[in-house]
Amino acid sequence: VQLVESGGGLVQPGGSLRLSCAASGFTFNINAMGWFRQAPGKQRELVARISSGGITRYGDSVKGRFTISRDNAKTTVYLEMNSLKAEDTAVYYCSTLGPYVYDYWGQGTQVTVSS
Repeated sequence: VQLVESGGGLVQPGGSLRLSCAASGFTFNINAMGWFRQAPGKQRELVARISSGGITRYGDSVKGRFTISRDNAKTTVYLEMNSLKAEDTAVYYCSTLGPYVYDYWGQGTQVTVSS
């Protein structure tokens, strides 16, 4: 199993970024996927998850601003982030959420929101 995140960077408050997570080594379309983040000194938290059927759920802090999606043909999961705030600054990770492949993680991509 391999998960490779990309798309992070430095963005001003109010700006947007799109993260990608390219997955390989397992049957992507029958597993749920998720995005998590970890800020310095804080615990890792769930940002968003998407089921194999496309049902989505979001953490309270990102509802209405972030959108998770998946492209099964490209075995990639995306996180569209809008109206970014300083408190969104963190390392963002994608992860497999089962039911067949669970608890694999990418290396993470840094998102910094600052003026």
